[in-house]
Amino acid sequence: MNTKIMVDTSIWIEFFRNENSQISNYLKSQLRYRQVVISGMILAEILQGIRSARELLLVKRSLESLPFIEIDKKVWQQAGEMSASLRKKGITIPLSDIIIGCSAIMEGYEIYTLDPHFEKIPNLKLHKPDRSH
Repeated sequence: MNTKIMVDTSIWIEFFRNENSQISNYLKSQLRYRQVVISGMILAEILQGIRSARELLLVKRSLESLPFIEIDKKVWQQAGEMSASLRKKGITIPLSDIIIGCSAIMEGYEIYTLDPHFEKIPNLKLHKPDRSH
């Protein structure tokens, strides 16, 4: 149970909207085990959807203690190259998802997501709750 998990925006949205869902309860357990990390791209995506000052405060408090993953030049380069390679194959994925995926690959993290785009990113390990316990 040592694998760190980069939790994608789609999971965080579920977590903040429905605190008693199966996904939210699972994420709570991973937070307790200190398995979860966050990157700047995910943080920015979450914050862009905030609707009120109260919600902003709640979200920022919830996320501030998570280990923060910086994205370095190698990740940016890999993301650009991967995006170009996928496009040549007719696969278009939002660059933000490719950046998140590349940073997870480089750091050896799994991605916990509801977004099917991540399934198309080569060498990315997706986190599946049913096999983590």
